Amino acid sequence: MVKSSNIGYPRIGENREWKKALEQYWAGKLEQKNFLKEMETIRLTHLKKQQEKGIDFIPVGDFSFYDHMLDTAAMFGLIPKRFDYKGGEVSLDQYFSIARGSKNAVASEMTKWFNTNYHYIVPEFDGSTPTLVDNRPLRFYQEAKEKLGIQGKPVVIGPITFVKLAKGYEENKWQEVVQQLVPLYAQILQELFLAGAEWVQIEEPILATTIGAEELALCQVVYQTLKKAAPSLKINLQTYFESIDQYQQVVSLPVDGIGLDFVYDEGENLASLKKYGFPQEKVLFAGVVDGRNIWRNDLQETFGLLDEILNAVAKENLVIQASCSLLHVPVTAANEKQLEPVVGEAIAFADEKLTELTLLAKGAAEGKEAVASEIQESTKALTALQKSSYRNNQDVQYNINHLETFAAERQAAFPERIAIQERVFQLPILPTTTIGSFPQTQEVRKQRLKWRKGELSQEAYEQYIEQEIQKWISIQEELELDVLVHGEFERTDMVEYFGEKLAGFQFTKFAWVQSYGSRCVKPPIIFGDVAFQEPMTVKETVYAKQLTSKPVKGMLTGPITILNWSFVRNDIKRSEVANQIALALRKEVEELVNNGINMIQVDEPALREGLPLKEQKREIYLQNAVYAFKLATAFVENDTQIHTHMCYADFEDIIDSIEALDVDVISIEMSRSHGELLTSFEENSYDKGIGLGVYDIHSPRIPALEEITRNIDRALQVLEAKLFWINPDCGLKTRGEYETIEALKVMVEAAKETRKKLLATKA
Repeated sequence: MVKSSNIGYPRIGENREWKKALEQYWAGKLEQKNFLKEMETIRLTHLKKQQEKGIDFIPVGDFSFYDHMLDTAAMFGLIPKRFDYKGGEVSLDQYFSIARGSKNAVASEMTKWFNTNYHYIVPEFDGSTPTLVDNRPLRFYQEAKEKLGIQGKPVVIGPITFVKLAKGYEENKWQEVVQQLVPLYAQILQELFLAGAEWVQIEEPILATTIGAEELALCQVVYQTLKKAAPSLKINLQTYFESIDQYQQVVSLPVDGIGLDFVYDEGENLASLKKYGFPQEKVLFAGVVDGRNIWRNDLQETFGLLDEILNAVAKENLVIQASCSLLHVPVTAANEKQLEPVVGEAIAFADEKLTELTLLAKGAAEGKEAVASEIQESTKALTALQKSSYRNNQDVQYNINHLETFAAERQAAFPERIAIQERVFQLPILPTTTIGSFPQTQEVRKQRLKWRKGELSQEAYEQYIEQEIQKWISIQEELELDVLVHGEFERTDMVEYFGEKLAGFQFTKFAWVQSYGSRCVKPPIIFGDVAFQEPMTVKETVYAKQLTSKPVKGMLTGPITILNWSFVRNDIKRSEVANQIALALRKEVEELVNNGINMIQVDEPALREGLPLKEQKREIYLQNAVYAFKLATAFVENDTQIHTHMCYADFEDIIDSIEALDVDVISIEMSRSHGELLTSFEENSYDKGIGLGVYDIHSPRIPALEEITRNIDRALQVLEAKLFWINPDCGLKTRGEYETIEALKVMVEAAKETRKKLLATKA
């Protein structure tokens, strides 16, 4: 009587088959026909796996060639004018150009999907009139039915969420834009019903944010229209990532099912359910398994939660699912044999979570006795981890309990510091630099793999890394960059590298998740108390400094980014874990300074993505984030210059927190937002050093001189030239050597031209 459902499944494949096919196609090594066939095979394999696991409601249409928001835009023919779209179904090459850019057009903006590390392509209305050019959910529904006999649950992003996350329309006309889309959604639903679909999952995660009466009123109108268009097709209105503030209004919407997150709701959805009940005629899709983290489900605890839910919902109206799409976790834990046993027994990836869903559905329907052995097994595994020495490091816990003994403020205010630093570094106006990493070529990856396999000695590997550092220091000097970096050739990933050297982390071999496009990352697992063990970056940075007379930045990843880009233990507060990481990084900063490195960049690209969806919860998160960053950095002397870097995000609502970090220089993306970020600095003053990324490193195209110069000129209308730095918008790890060098040549030339103009103006 109790059924199971899945919201979404990872795209990338157990062995990253999806990523490999994409990159082969982009490189011209895979014909389009073969690419499409390979993607179909991957897609059907994922559906078949869910079918074999016994999932009752299997999602179709959650699969993507790049991103689900881009898919939705393409489905409605919403293609920016610069891509010369002539109407009709969007070609594969046009689709990828929007995401990656083309020779003549910059890529669409990319930003974080709510508070996750997944990036979506921001749709641009750009004056276009939406048209249904491809009923994508219908195609995938028919494919699953015809080829696997699966009565799938088509998945689509809801119109309100889609418009709220898009751009290219007047903000005060957003309701009109939604209404333009409603007939197209109605057509999708009608065609799905005629094809035999029974349920459709319409995702409206925007409802888990702080929304107002306007949004709710429009929701009522929209879903009345959609329900009327296909009255016999059942709609599951799916929310996730947080609780629903306007619970009574949302569960009263004219839909057949409501999907609620009972994991990341902090108990609020459950409290609303108990207080107000649940409509008897509707189905509750209850997210009770963590879809964003990798820890095994505490079955005993979850059955307790289900008992409370079943006090308000009849068994026949309960569907058990994860809290959100499993897109955010790796595919399977079956291949992770190298983990510490106490960790390996306590984890569950996507496939294991599907098993947990069917177990929970069985136990809820038949009684916990039907799955008693599985309950006992989960309790045993989680208890063993909790009692292990890894989570009981007395030194770490002592320091956390005595944080007041650690300075977390700079000695002097910024004006005094910058005057000292100007004398120390002697940089020109508009200094040029990069964000840190240089191309990780196939050869770099090959040498690292040989070293990891023991086929290359430690000494030989270190010599190879030094050769790469020497090569790129020379290149940077030839390019006439002003502040250099060592290139990070020893680092696989900006978080993984540090986690490998700190206590309290474990690493997987195959646990990849999608970050953006084909870019996949292997988040570390923070399973125990975090502690510094030995210097992590000093050797390579000091070596680079010895090769040049120019300043070389030390490069670290900040505590909040390490936290937000890891799978984090869930037995203590995240803020406590952040402070543990900060204290460990503090020791690394000390080591760098003691070895003569007095320009240090501590990157926090993920600071904003951890921002709670609810406005009332944001202040405490930001206070904790700022404190952790300053705990790691603010103790240095005035002549040490602290930099940080932040990635794609809207910064308007955290400008005060950026100011509170009290860094000497911050670099932020500007290129993909086409300069729109500058409005944040027009409306909010910022009086410290700042670099707004002047070209997009996520695209292989080489920017034109006029393009970079235009970005610089635009920035200097808002920011003081004496505090402005010129840099790319992110690290260059994923780019090729040729395009990296050519793009940096253009960037340096643009800086020189702008300096000449500034000097001429002064004269």
